[in-house]
Amino acid sequence: MPQFKKMTAKQKRLHFLQKQISRLTSHTDKFKSTSSRFSRLRLAVFLGGFGLGIALDYIISPEIGWTIIGITLIALNIAAFFHRRIVRSIRRHEIWLELKATQVARMQLDWQHIPAPITPEPQPEHPFEIDLDITGAFSLHHLIDTAISQDGSELLKAWLLNPLPDTETVARRQEVVKELTPMSRFRDKLYLAYRLVSEKYLEGKKLLHCLEKQQTRTGFSRILYASSALVIINIVLFTLHAFQILPAWWMLSLTVYGILYLLNQGLLDSLLDDSVLISEELRKLKAVLYFLERYRYGNHVELKRLCKPFWAEGTRPSAELKRITLISFAVGLRMNPMFRVVLNLVLPWDFWLAQLLNRVGRNLHEKLVPWLEALVELEALNSLASFAYLNPEAVFPKLCFEKTQETSGVLRADGLGHPLIHEQQRKCNDFTLAENGDVTLITGSNMSGKSTFLKTVGVNLVLAFAGGPVIAKQFETLPFRIFTCIQINDSITDGFSFFYTEVRRLKSLLEALRSKHERPLFFLIDEIFKGTNNRERLIGSRSYIQALAGQNGLGIISTHDLELTRLADSISQITNFHFREEIEGGKMVFDYQMRPGPCPSTNALKIMQMEGLPVEV
Repeated sequence: MPQFKKMTAKQKRLHFLQKQISRLTSHTDKFKSTSSRFSRLRLAVFLGGFGLGIALDYIISPEIGWTIIGITLIALNIAAFFHRRIVRSIRRHEIWLELKATQVARMQLDWQHIPAPITPEPQPEHPFEIDLDITGAFSLHHLIDTAISQDGSELLKAWLLNPLPDTETVARRQEVVKELTPMSRFRDKLYLAYRLVSEKYLEGKKLLHCLEKQQTRTGFSRILYASSALVIINIVLFTLHAFQILPAWWMLSLTVYGILYLLNQGLLDSLLDDSVLISEELRKLKAVLYFLERYRYGNHVELKRLCKPFWAEGTRPSAELKRITLISFAVGLRMNPMFRVVLNLVLPWDFWLAQLLNRVGRNLHEKLVPWLEALVELEALNSLASFAYLNPEAVFPKLCFEKTQETSGVLRADGLGHPLIHEQQRKCNDFTLAENGDVTLITGSNMSGKSTFLKTVGVNLVLAFAGGPVIAKQFETLPFRIFTCIQINDSITDGFSFFYTEVRRLKSLLEALRSKHERPLFFLIDEIFKGTNNRERLIGSRSYIQALAGQNGLGIISTHDLELTRLADSISQITNFHFREEIEGGKMVFDYQMRPGPCPSTNALKIMQMEGLPVEV
């Protein structure tokens, strides 16, 4: 118990999840053991009951034999009923176990066990997507995305990549995330309800697209009337022929009916094939909507407001989806070739289904739009809330509309850390930018932490502007536009060198800074002009930094050029900070702590010497 009290909040949460996993594993194993016993029992009852029944049928009497067989069938059905319940329990426990294991993986940054979202290639021209590792493998989006739908995952990504978030929208979003954060059981049950019916992403856009296609197909009313008339004529003529009142004229009317069917078969198949996809997506959606419709929201005001489309009278999903379930059953019957022929011989089955799908699809499309919009937003919010729950040391930032006497600066962060670095390796720093137009120059040795610190500031700003928590003890900021120049690569396909790619990026940054905009630009530049020689790098860097200082923007620039630190002597908006290292036992040791002032030393020659390279000092 004393050891438990010494744990951090995150360690306690991790310990709690690991205990849950242990209990779930134990229960799952017991259920599997019981399931195996039921399988053996059912086999024994089947072989013993039928064997005894057949034996008694021959030895004593058929009545006793068939009675035993009947009792055996009843016993098998009872056993099957309880066995199915056990199998369902196993499935629920396995999903729950997988969910908890994934949560532990997210806490421990175990990337191999964190499901990766389906996302397109990053956009090289985006102001910060690649530089801050927002999307792709081992990214911020990869870490926090828990969406069950493709649309929910994409919305979360859009929030993280929004270059111009609205402060009021972000503040409202933050309030919902705060309310959702302790509601881990709500999130888990929502996930469980979905995974019990599907392991694939829900594709809401595809569902709406199919329903829209249904609405564009017209003319079925006339075809339905014509086919219905022909079916009635077929039945009448066939009946009269059966009673030998008329010749086999029904064959002629049946031929006309067949021609009408074949002429429209392509359209029918297309429509009814779409209906299969609609049925599949609705089957997945139905489980989630039913859960949200029946959930008791209680005093969760923000969640209740967001989920109003699911529970408000007149908009509940259960009533609407019952109709489409019946239609799905009717569509399923025609999938059997024999049923399809028989049904369409005695009824205009396919034409009737097409008309019904058109009518129901139009009404369902109107209802689905608000349902899906609410669900997608809830998923994105749940992802941010889950991140907050799994990182209890994170805090929700204070978003300021403008600088006042109460604020400590335009950006202030205490104990700022990187969310993609494990807490045991993570080093946190305090940082403040007092005024718009300020530029912080960071110098330091190789591997001392300059680039990581730039990314730490940037990725936490992204989280703050998405409405989520940040890894810090305290964080307050004004709204900014973010622009970075950190991970520059040459482009073989476009024929651009590393240096030219960097120049183009810095030009875009300067244009964004000089554009007339109500929000300042927050820039992060790592190793400015590192793609050219020392003399030209120094001249270009000095001119560029002078152009940045005092403008409608602020930010951080890292550099190896210690000469640039002298700019702070002549430009009041420039401040120097540095990272340093120590040599202990012939090894380079870094503490990754940022200190004021320019770096007093460099380590490039030391590294060369330590690795045995010839160095003349």
